[in-house]
Amino acid sequence: MTKKSQGANEDQVKEPMRKIVPLKSQKEAKEVKSSKEEEDLLLDSGTDSDYDGDSLSGSLNSDDFDSDIFDSEDDFDSHRETQDDSGHDGSDEVIDSENGEEEDGSDDEGSEQREVAEESDSSEDEVAPRNTVGDVPLEWYKDEKHIGYDITGKKITKKEKRDKLDSFLATMDDSKNWRKVYDEYNDEEVELTKEESKLIRRMLKGEAPHADFDPYAPYVDWFKWDDAIHPLSSAPEPKRRFIPSKWEAKKVVKLVRAIRKGLIKFDKPEEEPNVYLLWGDDSASDQKSKHLTYIPPPKLKLPGHEESYNPSLEYIPSEEEKASYELMYEEDRPKFIPKRFTSLRSIPAYENALKESFDRCLDLYLCPRVRKKRINIDPESLKPKLPSRKDLRPYPNSCYLEYKGHTGPVTSISTECSGQWIASGSTDGSVRIWEVETGRCLKVWQFDEAVKCVAWNPLPDFPILAVAMGVDLFFLNTELGTDEEQQRIEELLRLDNLPELDEAAAAIAKWLPDEKYRGIKIRHFKNLSYIDWHPRGDYLSAVMPGGETRGVVIHQLSAHSTKRLPIKMRGLPVCTLFHPNHRGLFIIATKKYVRVYNLHKNGEPIKKLETGLREISSMAIHPGGDNLVVGSKEGKMCWFDMDLSSKPYKILKNHPKDITNVGFHRSYPLFASCSEDSTAYVFHGKVYSDLNENPLIVPLEILRGHSSKGGVLDCKFHPRQPWLFTAGGDSVIKLYCH
Repeated sequence: MTKKSQGANEDQVKEPMRKIVPLKSQKEAKEVKSSKEEEDLLLDSGTDSDYDGDSLSGSLNSDDFDSDIFDSEDDFDSHRETQDDSGHDGSDEVIDSENGEEEDGSDDEGSEQREVAEESDSSEDEVAPRNTVGDVPLEWYKDEKHIGYDITGKKITKKEKRDKLDSFLATMDDSKNWRKVYDEYNDEEVELTKEESKLIRRMLKGEAPHADFDPYAPYVDWFKWDDAIHPLSSAPEPKRRFIPSKWEAKKVVKLVRAIRKGLIKFDKPEEEPNVYLLWGDDSASDQKSKHLTYIPPPKLKLPGHEESYNPSLEYIPSEEEKASYELMYEEDRPKFIPKRFTSLRSIPAYENALKESFDRCLDLYLCPRVRKKRINIDPESLKPKLPSRKDLRPYPNSCYLEYKGHTGPVTSISTECSGQWIASGSTDGSVRIWEVETGRCLKVWQFDEAVKCVAWNPLPDFPILAVAMGVDLFFLNTELGTDEEQQRIEELLRLDNLPELDEAAAAIAKWLPDEKYRGIKIRHFKNLSYIDWHPRGDYLSAVMPGGETRGVVIHQLSAHSTKRLPIKMRGLPVCTLFHPNHRGLFIIATKKYVRVYNLHKNGEPIKKLETGLREISSMAIHPGGDNLVVGSKEGKMCWFDMDLSSKPYKILKNHPKDITNVGFHRSYPLFASCSEDSTAYVFHGKVYSDLNENPLIVPLEILRGHSSKGGVLDCKFHPRQPWLFTAGGDSVIKLYCH
């Protein structure tokens, strides 16, 4: 099929479509009629060459008709749907009247009509500009009837300009007027499409015109550097990059000479007038920028009605009020008394002018002004957010049982590893063993001196009790356990063949049999103050504050021997601890410092903890071995994270008097402290396995109940239950439970 035949078929298809599409309203039909009249007038005016009606601005072609009737494809589709809904019969009749041979409701004809309707829609982007005058200013055609020439050389006549009222009404009737732009070059209105309006909107926002453009696309490295051995350019650096440029030096000399001769002159800065507001605020003055700490002086009070030369009668005091002013103190007396004058000429000089000016100068010169920054902070926001105490249960909070029997203050208590028995020592010289659940006193040992410290062996198979008093240290058989255990204990406490001690150890301690209680007695050269068992139950450390460099010794029960520590003691020792996890680590607390030594490496010092306290009184280590609590005689308690720092992680100031002892629970996240103020504090101290998370310390309960006589001298946790034992100066032992 030839092109002409294809074009003829297309024209035949388009013709019925034009007849199918109705006008929107009578108004649009009138506009089409007026455009045809304009075309006829132009034909009458005529030109020498043949007339091309399509090139005129007022001509009516199929594209213009379609664009006028249907603003977009969406409008045409919607109109077509309304036609289909209104009835198929009318459209079929029109088509039959044109062709005469087509059948009603044929599918082929409907598809062809849809294609023609889609093809009939034209876009402004495909239309070339009609005016071909080029870069000629349109002002040259101001007085002419045309604005230029089309591609065929015909004049393009100007359109008649509407009246402002008519144009306004037209814009109000047209809902799409906001998308129309007047093209002055072609003398026509161009309607922007939705895509063009979106592009303009994105450009106004400063974004990329196209929505598909990604401004943050990943960088594409065009070079492959994986196997690169040599640089892109291996040329050596030229010498000119390392020496001063001669050309730049000549240029500088030339500029300097021009400045000296006056050929180059610089603009002098304009002098700003030195003016200021007389009664304004000095906070924005130049003085503020010159001095960082400048504070503007306070302004004087502005004059009011009282200072007027002719004030109202209500401001003038009476004679009685003036007499009352004389009776006042000079500080309370008003400085200015209003007076009334008939005119300005009768006003005398102010008698206090010089005095008030002098006082003002003194105030500005002598009175210091300090800028105080006030920060509005809610005090509640500064408090740490701690969990509720209900969520941290169980913990001891009430007294459940009392153990009475001592006649003097109870200085020390110790719990058996199973938690069934508890031992106590008092200043009355007695050592007692109590049953925890019933409070029954099982056994009593009486000594001649006041008991300083008691400590139960941590091994369940060896229920041996160590008691320190004066210079003597006793190992007592509690006679608890099975017959086999008792037989092993008797063999252990029998001193048949004592090993020979070296001279240094023999001068410190001497092992002796205790015939009275069938145990062992070790006599030291100084008074004992503290003893502590090794977790394996074979070694026992003893502290003698008066021993100075020999103040700490370690006894081995199985070998019946005493060893002096290979450590140069610095300061008076207070208490000692064996590390619960590392065998060779030994902790010694002096009055101000806590030091950690490695006994396997001949007493090598590992760490020194700086407490910052006046005097240390007690010490306890967490079962995990990484955290330490130190109590002092000034009521402060320091928590050390030994893996974190050598300084305290937390300092707790709870007790008003000296802290006598501190202790950790073996299994629960609890620790406690007791003091001479007759109270014991229970804390929640949870240590996390994550090293990045700090320990959680929450105060839980204050336990009271002991009399103020002597306070609470010792406290120990039950090894299995969240219970706390306290020994008081009132000779009573209390058990606190949850």
